[in-house]
Amino acid sequence: MTSIQSDLAQVVRLALEEKTGDVRLFVAKLVRKYRGTDPDLAQQLDVHLRANAPRGQSALRKAPMGMALPMPPSSPQALPVDDESRLSLLKTFDGEAAPQPLLAPALQAKLGQLIEERKQAKRLEGLGLVPTRSAIFVGPPGVGKTITARWLAAQLGVPFYVLDLTAVMSSLLGRSGGNLRAALDFAKRSPCVLLLDEIDAIAKRRSDDGDVGELKRLVTVILQEVDAWPAHSVLLAATNHPELIDPALWRRFDLELQFPAPAEPEIKAALVQFLAADAKQFSKWMDVLVLAFKGQSFSDIQRELNRMRRSLALRLGTAQDQVEALIQKQSLHLDQPDRLELAALLEGSTALSQRTISTLTGVSRDTIRKRRNK
Repeated sequence: MTSIQSDLAQVVRLALEEKTGDVRLFVAKLVRKYRGTDPDLAQQLDVHLRANAPRGQSALRKAPMGMALPMPPSSPQALPVDDESRLSLLKTFDGEAAPQPLLAPALQAKLGQLIEERKQAKRLEGLGLVPTRSAIFVGPPGVGKTITARWLAAQLGVPFYVLDLTAVMSSLLGRSGGNLRAALDFAKRSPCVLLLDEIDAIAKRRSDDGDVGELKRLVTVILQEVDAWPAHSVLLAATNHPELIDPALWRRFDLELQFPAPAEPEIKAALVQFLAADAKQFSKWMDVLVLAFKGQSFSDIQRELNRMRRSLALRLGTAQDQVEALIQKQSLHLDQPDRLELAALLEGSTALSQRTISTLTGVSRDTIRKRRNK
C-alpha cells in the first residue's frame, strides 16, 4: 500500500502541474511495474492510457475566460503498438501505389456511389443524412477485397490502415480488448480508411461455445466501435466466412458488398493487366486463357501468369508451350461442360491436333469429332 500511495501522490502532483506528457510516461511506467504483482491494476491503467491517447494538446489545459486556445499544427502520430511485443497494431501502406481493382460493373457502381457520397457530404448533411460510414466486403480469398480497400482510400485521398490481428491478439488475458480499442481510437482521430481484415477471426458468433470469453469480449468492443464510428472516416471489414460473424455485428454495417469470383470480362481484363508487356505474345490464346481460368481468383490468375512470364523470359519454352502446360493443369479444375467447350475452342481456333487437344483437356478424340460434326 505504501508503494501505491506514493505512486498515487506522484500522479496527482504531475496532473495538478498540468504535465500531461509526464503523467502518461509515469502511468506507462506503472503499467510495467504492476504487471507482475497486480495484473488487474496494470490492465486498468493500460486501458485508460490507451483510451486517452494524446490528441495534439493537453486535455487538462484550459484557456482564459473568453479566449480559445489555438489549435496546434497537425503532425503525424506514431502508430499504436502492443506493449508486450512492441508490434504495431496497424499496418499502413503509405507511399505504395493503389492499383485499379478489377470489379464487376454492379460492384463498381456501389463503390462509385460510396465515393460520391463522400464528395457531397455537405449536401447530404443539409438533408439530414450522413455518408456511408462502414461496409463489409464478402467473398473468397484473392478476389480483390484488400486491393479495393486500398484503392478506395486513394480515391478519397486519406490514409489506409489494416488492423494487424497478430499484434492485437495479445498472449496476456484481457490485453486484446485494450489493443483493439487503441487501434480503433487511433484511426478515429482523423479521416482515414480502416480495414478489419478476416474479421471472422475476432467477431465470431457469441453463441459459439467453443470460443473463450476473451473473443466474446472482442465482439462487444467491435459492436461499440462500429456504432460510434465517426462520419469523416470509412470502416471496412472483410471476410471469407460470413456465416461465422455475429449477427448483431453484421447488422451494424451500413453496406454489404459481395465480391464474386471474376467473370469472363474481368478475367480478360486481368490477363491484359497481368501479362503487361508480354500480352502481345499471348494475344491469339486470350480466349483460351479466359476459359482455362474460369472459376479462379485474381491472385491465382496472377500467380500462374507470372510463372509463365518468367519461363518465357528465361527461354524455357514458347508462349504456346506455356499455354499448353497451363491448359493441362487447369482442365483438372473444370467441369465436363467447360472442358468440352475448351476442347471445341482449341479445335476451332488453333492448329493443335485432336490428339494433343485430347491429351490437354481429357476429352476423348471421338467426343471432339462428334462435337465438330454437330
